Amino acid sequence: MSIFSRLFKFSSQDMAIDLGTANTVVYVRGRGIVLNEPSVVAVETLNGVKRVKAVGDDAKLMMGKTPDSIEAIRPLRDGVIADIDVAEQMIKHFINKVHGGKHSPWRAPEIVICVPSGSTSVERRAIRDAASNAGASQVFLIEEPMAAAIGADMPVTEPIGSMVVDIGGGTTEVAVLSLRGLAYTTSVRVGGDKMDEAIVSFVRRHHNLLIGEATAERIKKQFGVAQPPEDGVGETIHIKGRDLVNGVPKEISINQGQIADALAEPISTIVEGVRIALENTAPELAADIVDQGIVLTGGGALLKGLDDELRDETGLPVTIAEDPLTCVAIGTGRAMEDPIFRGVLQTA
Repeated sequence: MSIFSRLFKFSSQDMAIDLGTANTVVYVRGRGIVLNEPSVVAVETLNGVKRVKAVGDDAKLMMGKTPDSIEAIRPLRDGVIADIDVAEQMIKHFINKVHGGKHSPWRAPEIVICVPSGSTSVERRAIRDAASNAGASQVFLIEEPMAAAIGADMPVTEPIGSMVVDIGGGTTEVAVLSLRGLAYTTSVRVGGDKMDEAIVSFVRRHHNLLIGEATAERIKKQFGVAQPPEDGVGETIHIKGRDLVNGVPKEISINQGQIADALAEPISTIVEGVRIALENTAPELAADIVDQGIVLTGGGALLKGLDDELRDETGLPVTIAEDPLTCVAIGTGRAMEDPIFRGVLQTA
């Protein structure tokens, strides 16, 4: 490495980005996680010209409450980029924020971004282009389940089979890993968003009340359960929305048993994904999984009782990673920093 490139490397801040459907987490080499914000961009249209008004936390507060001239956009859907221009603006904003607003050609960082294992080459190209246009000198990709496993301190470099279930906002990644590679992987397009939608449609169907995404997400986080409470009722929650019969705002109350009913469908899809992965696992790796068990990562792992539900359905030990929300970003950062994991990064 020449002196010039050494200087160049020193002046740039290489970063690992977990570009999630719900949240974007940024890890900077040598500093750890420096940013964790919602993947939302508020775009304002003035006289036909679009410009970014807010990104991250500020934009999330605007969701569902914007006037005609402002639109709150989530540029990622199902773990992949749905709106490349807005995604590019968002990545650029986060890179600048991490650099303290200073962005000069001297500071072009190397960026590692995670992608869902089921994403197509076109979707991967979109992520790569967005990061390159946002100012990256070089872009590496890492598959999400691998990043999650590294972040959860699983023995990914050894010839031991381990299983990780990463439940994100848009997708659930189920993977069996061994020797720095994915022995089997499946990506189910069900995650936190589908759970929110299930709550919205349940309340609409049973109570004729229309609630927003943000309200549904809050209910899921505070009162969501994967299994019905023992008494079948649990806590009672008051929710406000628009009455579809009279068209006026109204408050109703529902209980945790009903929320468990609402979430039953998305949860059974996740369980089915885990079952399919177990059925397709090589016998030697399956033997290791009996000992090692399944590790849950991602925001969906925080849903109360989900580990018990998987334990009951599979009969295997299920544990939740230490910090499920930032697990993927930490793993991506480690893959960038530690030469042992360098082999898991992809350039194409």
